[in-house]
Amino acid sequence: MFLSRGGHYLFRRQRLPSSLISSASHKVTSKLYQDLKTARLHTFDRSHRKLNIMDRVLQLESQAPNRRSCIGIVGAGFAGLRCADILIRYGFQVTILEARNRLGGRIHQERLPNGTLIDMGANWIHGTDNNPILDLAKETKTHTGVFDSESYVFDEDGALLSAKEGEKYSTIMWNIIGEAFEYSEKHGAEIDADKTLLDFFEEQIPKQIPDTEEDYERQRHFVLQMADLWGAFVGSPVKTQSLKFFWLEECIDGENLFCAGTYHKILERVAKPAVDGADIRYGTTVSEIYGKSTSPSETVRVKTVDGQVLEFDGLVVTTPLGWLKQNTRAFHPSLPERLSKAIENIGYGCLEKVYISFPTPFWLSPDADGRKVRGFCQWLSPNYSEDTNPSRWTNEIVELASLGPSSHPTLLFYTYGDESRHITSTLRSLPSQKEKLDFLFNFFQPYYSRLPSYDEQNPDCHPTVAIATDWLSDDFAGNGSYANFQKGLKEGDKDIEIMRQGLPGEGIWLAGEHTAPFVALGTVTGAYWSGEGVAKKVAGSYGKRMAEKAGRDDAIID
Repeated sequence: MFLSRGGHYLFRRQRLPSSLISSASHKVTSKLYQDLKTARLHTFDRSHRKLNIMDRVLQLESQAPNRRSCIGIVGAGFAGLRCADILIRYGFQVTILEARNRLGGRIHQERLPNGTLIDMGANWIHGTDNNPILDLAKETKTHTGVFDSESYVFDEDGALLSAKEGEKYSTIMWNIIGEAFEYSEKHGAEIDADKTLLDFFEEQIPKQIPDTEEDYERQRHFVLQMADLWGAFVGSPVKTQSLKFFWLEECIDGENLFCAGTYHKILERVAKPAVDGADIRYGTTVSEIYGKSTSPSETVRVKTVDGQVLEFDGLVVTTPLGWLKQNTRAFHPSLPERLSKAIENIGYGCLEKVYISFPTPFWLSPDADGRKVRGFCQWLSPNYSEDTNPSRWTNEIVELASLGPSSHPTLLFYTYGDESRHITSTLRSLPSQKEKLDFLFNFFQPYYSRLPSYDEQNPDCHPTVAIATDWLSDDFAGNGSYANFQKGLKEGDKDIEIMRQGLPGEGIWLAGEHTAPFVALGTVTGAYWSGEGVAKKVAGSYGKRMAEKAGRDDAIID
């Protein structure tokens, strides 16, 4: 039995019903998909047969008298790896500075004692409509799955609601989410910056459940409790979610697929070009970055914590948003005020995960009443766990025993906000592995013990291992999870666009899920697209510069 931690990339939007996705996302295409075209510039063919500027860049490179231009990349997550791939194919020399001793950043796997591989970071592929990550999953034969659409919900007293009742409240909740997407997109300009998604729920629930319905107060109470579940999608409570920029939480059309076979093979595939063609320097932590205006030779200089000074013709910084927030002073000259403000303005979540495994998946066996649980399950504002959860944090799982060939008897708990802070800080304070495991088993026992067919006397119902993430203490992950949009935000879309621009005049660009196209913010796909798009910007800037030096005007990137 063991508990471990490591880099991860936690993403929002674990499960939006396809009916909602179809109705809501098509209503926001005017912003989301126009931005997608702009942010990605042009689509790169993943087979690499179409790199429409490569020949011109290579032709210009051949005119350089001494060497190929070298681009540095800070961070070997999906954005950095994809950026390296494209730049290498453009003919650049690429050096990746990676603080960890592995690739993938917040995409990372660990093994359970029985050898089963689990994702400590991303679990999901968000959207199936022209999503390159889904293409990579198919290419690598990575198993993906969808779950039972039935709603399994325990009320605050620990009673499992009937399927009909659970589905009713779940449908109302997702209807309101869909309406919030539409309302945010249409009326964002006039929505007060301090108005939250919770405010919207409180306004809309009476419309969904009028006073004429029997027991309407109880029903409204249930839906309001279920609204808390949005926190497990964005890593922050619903009471802090910006309504003004809620439309930025929408994702690619189609299904959201659970990456049942883990991201392991996908990561290997994305990393291969960099492994084969880049200079990857592991264990290299950047402490300071000096733009071109600070260097007589017009190079970007990078200083590391161990005192190395490295020079590049350009630099792409793919560190997480949380790292940028904590290290704006690392940039010289100082970042422009508007860019610093953009980095400060965008929220950063604290979504964590706890895997708890059992000898067998007892919850899949019908109990005396014929009930079982498949897929997602929630425990709303529990009042029966005062010793371990006096704040009555809502808990949610996805069970991993119904995923076909990748199944294993494990419950995956998603936590966020104060619950995440409590669990991670407590685990850090416990000196022994046994104490850590006992804490996790005891903390979550009030919830898994209410699953169908649980029997305290049956050893198959006793957990055998728990593994928890702790990104809140991970400096390289930015002490959190991923970008989100909190109340008080006034120019969220512009903040993202400002970060995308980077500092090309200083030879510095930014990439990562926080600079992704709006439709893919906070996702693996977004990080991938961001690395791809910034590589083209770098190549375009260099091609233009080389053309000017050569007295030509026919190499501007189109």
